[in-house]
Amino acid sequence: MIRTLISLTMAAALVACSPAPRDISGERMERPRSIDPVLSSKQAKQLFGAKSGASQQSSAPYGSYSRGCLAGGAQLAETGPTWQAMRLSRNRNWGHPELVDYVQDLSRKAAQQPGWNGLYIGDMSQPRGGPMLTGHASHQIGLDVDVWMLPANNLSLSARERENISSISTRRSSGAYTNNNWTRAHHEIVKAAASDPRVARIFIFPGAKVQMCNDEKGDRAWLRKVRPWYGHHYHFHVRLSCPRGAKGCVDQAAPPAGDGCADAQAWVNNILNPPPPDPNAKPAPPKRELTMGDLPAQCADVLAAN
Repeated sequence: MIRTLISLTMAAALVACSPAPRDISGERMERPRSIDPVLSSKQAKQLFGAKSGASQQSSAPYGSYSRGCLAGGAQLAETGPTWQAMRLSRNRNWGHPELVDYVQDLSRKAAQQPGWNGLYIGDMSQPRGGPMLTGHASHQIGLDVDVWMLPANNLSLSARERENISSISTRRSSGAYTNNNWTRAHHEIVKAAASDPRVARIFIFPGAKVQMCNDEKGDRAWLRKVRPWYGHHYHFHVRLSCPRGAKGCVDQAAPPAGDGCADAQAWVNNILNPPPPDPNAKPAPPKRELTMGDLPAQCADVLAAN
């Protein structure tokens, strides 16, 4: 018995003295705390989707883009001098203050393009982030935003009009090429979006990336952040890096070196000439719904906070 007590005491001392874990960026993270077992098993999207306002906490993203939450979220105003938030009924015009500031900055740059008075802003995050009831797997920590391809020439849309108006598709041939809706203004807006040092990645359909690779005659460094991805022809998706000092936030790995144009062309080639199906491939199992136990422990505090 005495030997057991000594062993337990030594183990506790080692845990207490061991350094705090670090995230992939090397930042120190808060040591995980236990979550109530009953709460741990509950579907996270139901709990976060039911919150209509942000928590009264200091602003902080916790976890990763597709498995996390947002404390102290900031709301993007429904209408500003150079933007309008769309689909207001979704209540997804929330984000980390860094994202709100970024959206406002980008909208001012977009307003300088011919035919654009600013931007129509699609989904950002829910008031407290977390998994959404419908749609995105990411957008969970207040650092993702969808920007519509439709030129925002009317910034006086009513709430009802914002529910019914649609963006425009800019692709043809299933995303291998751009269509006639794609303009040089789209190129310049995506370039401005990617050139901001706060940006980690931009997702857009493969044909648009190849088109921008072909058209860019100046600095090409920004193209590295623009990554081909499925869909993303009615909007492009901007993802910010974790803000400085956000210890509980987990960054995505940096994009590969180079401009990424050859990779985008490979995507296009696969669209035009799809590889034969693998006869040995097994169907992917259905995705399991995230529970509170899948999220960082701080997310329970975010839910419980006023």
